Amino acid sequence: MKYMHRIEIELEQRIVILDGAMGTMIQRYGLEEKDYRCDRLQLHSVELKGNTDLLNLSRPDIIREIHGQYLEAGADIISTNTFGANSISQSDYGTSALVAEINYQGASIAREAADEMYQADPSKPRFVAGAMGPTTKLASMSPQVNDPGFRAIHFDQLVEAYTEQANALIEGRIDLFLLETITDTLNAKAALFALEQLFEQMGRKYPIMVSGTITDASGRILSGQTIEAFLISLSHAPLLSVGLNCALGASELKPYLPVLDKASSCYVSTHPNAGLPNQFGGYDQTPDEFASLLYDFARNGWVNIVGGCCGTTPQHIKAAANALRGIPPRPKSGKKKIANEHTMTDQAIRELIEKWCHKETREGKPTFTMQELLHILSEVEDEKTFLQLKSTFDQEKKLYHAEQAMLLNANIFGRYQYLRAENRLKIVNVGR
Repeated sequence: MKYMHRIEIELEQRIVILDGAMGTMIQRYGLEEKDYRCDRLQLHSVELKGNTDLLNLSRPDIIREIHGQYLEAGADIISTNTFGANSISQSDYGTSALVAEINYQGASIAREAADEMYQADPSKPRFVAGAMGPTTKLASMSPQVNDPGFRAIHFDQLVEAYTEQANALIEGRIDLFLLETITDTLNAKAALFALEQLFEQMGRKYPIMVSGTITDASGRILSGQTIEAFLISLSHAPLLSVGLNCALGASELKPYLPVLDKASSCYVSTHPNAGLPNQFGGYDQTPDEFASLLYDFARNGWVNIVGGCCGTTPQHIKAAANALRGIPPRPKSGKKKIANEHTMTDQAIRELIEKWCHKETREGKPTFTMQELLHILSEVEDEKTFLQLKSTFDQEKKLYHAEQAMLLNANIFGRYQYLRAENRLKIVNVGR
């Protein structure tokens, strides 16, 4: 009989809640340079403000408080404050020598918070995920435009850095690993190789979550892979879950979740941003708006683990936890629901598109803002309505800024792929 980790047991029964953004919460404290300097770094020559991983050593009280707020909000999994705590990323600050300690303390702080919450409320377990980011260098792309063969980092160097980080996280007593915001699959493969080697040496395995990031309007990660290709590249590893996070909000991720749902043989996660950033780099999506979008994902049976990325707060996580309570989790591969070929778009959306379709003049500004059209697109569920939207958008495309038009066109293509996968759309040429 195959041994099931406790988190797998939970995932079979319900949708599990991941915490929200760490960086967003840290910004609220208005920290200064001195807050990032523990005793041994008082005379450090490099500016350290912004290196949030160092706060595990210099201001553990703040990190502990943030973990507590997410647990109080209903998070089942809290991720350690170690996203950039690897020797490659820390070299930018001259603090690579502190990597082991940063990770050990980050894991210990989260462990203490999770255990304390469980003791106060033993109704469900709380898990600590060791967060491992993509590092600041890519293994499969050159940072030099004139030298495409150049690499700023190599596979073996990544393996070494990830091994050091993972060792310290395990010593700090994490429950699982979260490889998140993956922009380069080769970096992720190096992390997985490091973990597999480490598990073999230890004689013990830990569940692994992997979450990729769609970084442009084509629906691909930065190194160029589609979601399906990303999954195939990682299929050799025994993963707990595969998901998407960062770069986009839940509304923009919606076309890609059905693809992930159908292609993945493991659990599916998503922790999107609180919408798209505004002109000042902030996030305006309210907790209720955020929760409503995640509720839609859950209602469609696409997800097993949900949380938040940039811009999300304990209020966003609390709203999501409340909205998703009682909704059954996505069945794993082999238990898929049969798609409904006759699903129709909501009548109000159909009437809106019909009216847009018959609009006489198309000069000046487009009828809908980019945000409005993305929302309308996400609600389209049938062939006729989709084709009406696509045809009318083609007539107004020139009225949008070129980058907005590119993003909208890519999202239309993504919706096309989804409807086609759901057997609701005949093969048509929608362009890219």
